[in-house]
Amino acid sequence: MSLAALWPILLLAGSSIVMNVAWYYHLKQPSLGMLAAIGLAWGIALLEYCLAVPANRIGIAHYSLPELKTMQEVLSLAAFVLVAWALFGETPTVSQILGFALIAGGAYMIFRSPFG
Repeated sequence: MSLAALWPILLLAGSSIVMNVAWYYHLKQPSLGMLAAIGLAWGIALLEYCLAVPANRIGIAHYSLPELKTMQEVLSLAAFVLVAWALFGETPTVSQILGFALIAGGAYMIFRSPFG
């Protein structure tokens, strides 16, 4: 894999971590009002867009649109597990791991589908 093809994956990984923080970090701040929580999440999400947009613009030269979306979804799930553990001390259960494995199987089909 070339470095040029690796950049979109790295940017999407960073984007996924930042977006999961945007989605869930405000839950650690229960004293914030709803509008403040929305503002905090949007502020964090702005950084996510600064990573996601270049990832997709660079990535389209190396991957199909379905492949880019699949990478984003799989990386988002992995980032969720990391953020849930780092911010909330939650670890995935066996059934959640199995569910993620099924999703990974679907992602595999996007990249290696023998059906065309």
